[in-house]
Amino acid sequence: MQSCSSALCVLILLTTTFSTGSESAVTPVKVKLHDSATLPCSERCSGLVRWTVFHKRSDTLAECDQTSCRSVKEGYQMIHDQYLKGNLSLTITDADFTKRARYTCDCDDKDLCDVHLQIEPLKTPVQKKNGESLLLKLDVSDPVAVIYNSTGAAIRYSGQICTVKGRSTQCKDEYKQRASLTSALELRGVTPSDSGDYTVMDTINNEAIYTYTLTVKGDAGSEAQDQIYKFPRIRRSAPSDGELCRCRDQGAALPGWIVPVLSVLVAVLLAVCAASVALGSSSDPPAVTQKTGLYWLDTEMPNHKRCPPQSPVFSEVSHTVFC
Repeated sequence: MQSCSSALCVLILLTTTFSTGSESAVTPVKVKLHDSATLPCSERCSGLVRWTVFHKRSDTLAECDQTSCRSVKEGYQMIHDQYLKGNLSLTITDADFTKRARYTCDCDDKDLCDVHLQIEPLKTPVQKKNGESLLLKLDVSDPVAVIYNSTGAAIRYSGQICTVKGRSTQCKDEYKQRASLTSALELRGVTPSDSGDYTVMDTINNEAIYTYTLTVKGDAGSEAQDQIYKFPRIRRSAPSDGELCRCRDQGAALPGWIVPVLSVLVAVLLAVCAASVALGSSSDPPAVTQKTGLYWLDTEMPNHKRCPPQSPVFSEVSHTVFC
């Protein structure tokens, strides 16, 4: 039983070793888009040498033997002089995104070299005005993900915002109404808060295809409103949907015509009051009404002296009777 366990451990160790060695034997080669790429392989072979794509072994790209070299597919070359010297390298004349793959070189069907061709991601600065659209090229048939990373102080979202598989698009809720797929992925109505890096990732090969660095320029008013909307300070009350917050420290200035109009009104009121006072001081003594036919009681006189009907006078100002 113990010997079986030991044998199993040895088998697992050998499997792991060979698997690791196989993976480590893959040579990465990274070039810029549309540049030529050389896939290296230095081995001796007196028979037929072929280069194929790893997952399409029956599809030969280029081959060499002792007499000559042949380009089976356009854009792939081997040089016979180099072949005779043990340089079995393959040259790809125009490396584009469709040629990203793992390639294998074999001699008489025996694998010699594995090379993984990668394309450097294109880094493109983009400047847009407030409200314009951003177009993100895909250029690959593999499923891709769009990763957003903010470069400004106001962080709306950082991470994956959309995935594209064929003609199907899945986006985060914030981008569903703004994103659409045509020949590229279009993001409509960008604002200054959308500024940042947008990376198109090939999810099958885990490789970046494009990186767009977006800068959105808006007028001062739109930028200020955008900042107020996302960073309200002290609110009097919760704003309704789509309403900018009203902040205590944002006082409204009075119109310029208010001050002179108020000054005129105050001057008019002061003039009216002054005229009323002057009129009251210069008028004749208050009129009195003579009362006849009765004796009046003069409250100002001692013992309330009665006055004859002809003599008392009633003052409407002092409300007294005097003889």
